[in-house]
Amino acid sequence: MGNALVHFDLTGPEAEMTTKFYGELFGWHIQPIPGQNYNLIDTHAGKGINGGIMQTLEGQQPFVAIYAESNDIQALLDKAESLGAKTVVPVTKMEMVTFAMFTDQDGNVIGLVQNDPAQQGPGVSPGQNPRVGWFEILGPDPKRAWDFYSQLFGWTIKDISGEGFVYGQVDTGSGKGIPGGIGSSPDGKGHVNVYAYVDDLQKYLDRADSLGGKTTLPPTQMGPETTIALLEDPQGTGFGLVLER
Repeated sequence: MGNALVHFDLTGPEAEMTTKFYGELFGWHIQPIPGQNYNLIDTHAGKGINGGIMQTLEGQQPFVAIYAESNDIQALLDKAESLGAKTVVPVTKMEMVTFAMFTDQDGNVIGLVQNDPAQQGPGVSPGQNPRVGWFEILGPDPKRAWDFYSQLFGWTIKDISGEGFVYGQVDTGSGKGIPGGIGSSPDGKGHVNVYAYVDDLQKYLDRADSLGGKTTLPPTQMGPETTIALLEDPQGTGFGLVLER
């Protein structure tokens, strides 16, 4: 059994702006956690995963982080380092969560969260809002990344590469969380994306634009049953959309 992908973080220098943007774009319910400089996202989508909004440090570029769950995150963090990763947040126990963070060889920020029933929240609330149902890890050497993540998390990766790009479909093998992909980066740099499933890509791109975001990839068919789009929020954090079919 592999490690489930169970949470995501969106970041920016002004957390209130990020909160306002995604709340208005998707109708997500976002609540600040007192004393923790962190806002918790409950998508109210009925499925998928929840996330959070975290303020970046001064001078730090906005990024997206994703979190894998484990019964022993210290052991997993040690293993990540042995495979070439770098710890950026050691194992840290807080009232609501125990977590750690590392960067992979391409600088992608990956989180680890302890599987602890005493700390786990109620999960995604019922509702019809767009669900976060896909994650993506990109970099200049995706096959190296396939090897890294399959060794670290026990993920099974199926090569679905096309002309001009390398991409592997991830099955975490956990039976929970969300699936995703690991592929080549258009600009040769590391990127992490999460995707919300929506009923009309252009409608949400237009709404994002009206809220101060911008379209970075218009609706694009990636396969017989997959059409995506990409946007940036007003603070430069990337976000993906997938057409719900």
